[in-house]
Amino acid sequence: MEQTDDPDFIPSQPPALRLGLFGCGAFGGLIAPHLARHFVLAIHDPAREGSVPLQEVASADIVVLAVPLAALPATAAAIAPHLRPGALVVDVCSVKLAPLQMLEELLPPHVALVGSHPLFGPRSFGPEARVVLCPARGGRGVAPLRRWLRQQGRRVLVRTAEVHDRDMALAQGVTHMVGRIVAALSQEAVPGHGMTTPSFEHLLTAAGMVAGDAPGVFETIQRDNPFVAAIQQRFFAATEALRGEISAVSPAAPAVPQC
Repeated sequence: MEQTDDPDFIPSQPPALRLGLFGCGAFGGLIAPHLARHFVLAIHDPAREGSVPLQEVASADIVVLAVPLAALPATAAAIAPHLRPGALVVDVCSVKLAPLQMLEELLPPHVALVGSHPLFGPRSFGPEARVVLCPARGGRGVAPLRRWLRQQGRRVLVRTAEVHDRDMALAQGVTHMVGRIVAALSQEAVPGHGMTTPSFEHLLTAAGMVAGDAPGVFETIQRDNPFVAAIQQRFFAATEALRGEISAVSPAAPAVPQC
């Protein structure tokens, strides 16, 4: 194995590194086979048969937390005593301010911490998938992780947690709200009649992409991104304005409620 004094160095023989994955649900299950090709992978998930003991998984060189945001505090507290000095801890939550603040407080100072947001899900994963990295603790661990992701063909964006949440509020907040609405309406569509349009098919594709996300993703995006509340207000104001426009031309449309 190559020797170096650089604490951010990832050797040229990745299988020598141990990677511990916490959570093997929708997203953890998606990335596990890919990680197993490059690292000695151990998975801890009590709901999964063959789950490796927590202490062993937490002592890996790299620890990936693929658990819902609601489960992150308990997971971080449980692994903290077992993290080895110099380890790299990476979370994959869809929001970044809340989890990074939480992990900063709960994890020991001798580990590096990087927030990540893979901009894909089980139904949108592809060869050009992008990943956002959010530095913490002075940026330790960002450079080698970015280098490795690029070697895998991923496009990597480095942003602060605040910039990430602000910029993703519109992209995620609106996409998931519209996706829920389209999914609910399309349940009544008659399949196979052949009468559709490319624009509607694009809507169905977008709705299908978010439909495959883990159940807690929608709640996390709508509740835990501090910038989404303003987007929600604008979204519902726009829908009320649209209802007013439709009511003016369609007698069958529901009237705009009077405040």
